Amino acid sequence: MKLLREKIQDEGIVLTDGVLKVDSFLNHQIDPKLMKAIGCEFARRFKENGITKIVTIESSGIAPAVMTGLELGVKVIFARKRKSLTLTNNLLVSSVYSFTKQEENTIAVSSQFLNASDKVLIIDDFLANGEAAKGLIDIVEKSGASVEGIGIVIEKSFQKGANELKELGVRVESLARIQSLKEGQVSFVEDHEDVQV
Repeated sequence: MKLLREKIQDEGIVLTDGVLKVDSFLNHQIDPKLMKAIGCEFARRFKENGITKIVTIESSGIAPAVMTGLELGVKVIFARKRKSLTLTNNLLVSSVYSFTKQEENTIAVSSQFLNASDKVLIIDDFLANGEAAKGLIDIVEKSGASVEGIGIVIEKSFQKGANELKELGVRVESLARIQSLKEGQVSFVEDHEDVQV
């Protein structure tokens, strides 16, 4: 996705060989036009899958998930990381380790919003080690619903997440695949290349 790659090149900040900061357009300040384009692209890629629900994790996955839901005409559920006074009963829960924050979180979704007939698309902002995606897969499977695919805005292809998810038999569609963040430079995997991890 050319627009997203250009945004990453222009506004992304490489903090380390493993961390890319994109808070000017994705996970702090949000660029609505970019999010709309991202939603359209995910909808195009998954339109034939009969998606009935989109599941994401708070908070950075919400904007691309909502735009995708708008395009597909389906509802969006976000897993909460924090305890809530109103979200206490009949929860589907999983544990997720955050690479960026270096902490373990329990994520939860109310079971009333997912059922066995749902065909779920998981959307997230980043894919590194795949922990968030695996936690969301766990929640969807506990509900009896099926995971039809995972849409990732930015994949760090030099980390193990994408390969591990594909080994689970899950379709992963990433809009921007980063090959390296070495020496403060973002380099992308070309669409026709295979990534060796």
